Amino acid sequence: MSTRSNLEAAASAAVRAPQGDDAQALGGRVAARVLVLATTGFALCFWAWALISPLGPGFGKQFGLSSVEQALMVAVPVVVGSLGRIPVGALTDRLGAKTMFPIIAGLTIIPVLFVGLLGVNYWLVLIGGFFLGVGGTSFAVGVPLVNGWYPPARRGTAVGIFGAGMGGTAIAAFTTVKIADTWGHAAPFLLVAVLLAIYALIARVLLVNPPTHAKAAAPGSIWVRAWTTLKDPVTLRLSWLYALGFGGFVAFSVYLPTYLVNSYGMTRGDAALRTAGFVVLAVVMRPIGGYLSDKVGALKVLTTCFALTAVFAYGAAMGLHLMPQGTVMLLGLAVVLGAEAGAVFALVAELVEPARVGSVTGIVGAAGGLGGFIPPLVMGLVYGQSGHYSLGLGLLAGVALGTAVFTWLGFTSAHAVEKHGK
Repeated sequence: MSTRSNLEAAASAAVRAPQGDDAQALGGRVAARVLVLATTGFALCFWAWALISPLGPGFGKQFGLSSVEQALMVAVPVVVGSLGRIPVGALTDRLGAKTMFPIIAGLTIIPVLFVGLLGVNYWLVLIGGFFLGVGGTSFAVGVPLVNGWYPPARRGTAVGIFGAGMGGTAIAAFTTVKIADTWGHAAPFLLVAVLLAIYALIARVLLVNPPTHAKAAAPGSIWVRAWTTLKDPVTLRLSWLYALGFGGFVAFSVYLPTYLVNSYGMTRGDAALRTAGFVVLAVVMRPIGGYLSDKVGALKVLTTCFALTAVFAYGAAMGLHLMPQGTVMLLGLAVVLGAEAGAVFALVAELVEPARVGSVTGIVGAAGGLGGFIPPLVMGLVYGQSGHYSLGLGLLAGVALGTAVFTWLGFTSAHAVEKHGK
């Protein structure tokens, strides 16, 4: 039997659907309700997570920040939102999303109000932004929840639809500056805090843990489970893919306003709207990436998208005019980065049994968030030294091309099959 056939057989065994009553429950009305609630909660938490980014250029002028300081300010929320996914994913395996989603939404309210009401200088915004990252951990709650409510053949599409909740960053980009300019700096933060409070109450009442949740709970502390999961070579491979795919999306969503202002002299409002367009396109492509993975296989989708990422990043690095060539390159990046994010978790659904999806999602999701933290700092440093972004975009092109090769070879190795084919 070929290596690829072995991998497919191992994946099928790993994610075998529940039998009997559990199987009948999967993909039904309750599953649809859970998907809507999970996606809504994810979008709200991501809206909160991205509140600082559209205001970044304004904060930069108000506080007299350097390009590196401004990049750090908009990137810091990613830290907690990334690393926090590791324990939150493991806790979701243990406690269930019905408990964890309201907790995450409720905790996110605190830094939202802190930044909105007390963020009067750079350091206070930086501190508040650090804890604002709690909202980003909601991803590690929603993936195992949605994954557990759908049969294997539909998991890529379902998790992709849930992943479209990252459109909360588009809501932030579209609305934050306008709301702040119209009703005052604190207004967008107060609005998001109220919506999070309402959602936390609704989620506690209406969310339902997957039928397999009680059976899936595994013994051992969350840190032991996280460490065991981290040592799995396939987890590490998946983490690298998501670090570039979703990390690239996060990096552009938080730094694109600054990039457009510095490179093309746009106003912050215009830059925020164009960033929102980038985000919306990536959000639309995420479920499409999951759907295509269900149809033709996640590896084919990922390999193709990473290769195209290299092409579009190289084009952007050439310093083209914004209209139309530069816009085509940026929108092309939105398309492939969004599809990559959806396809990675379709691959998770293929390779990981439901009992471990929360723990694996926590680590893979953390890698994705951290992948979004580093590029803005690199871009800020490159711009500060050279006055342009060509080197940073060229580095993205080279890494994406290498990842395309790694994707195809890394998941067809005999070691990966042995690890998950037992």
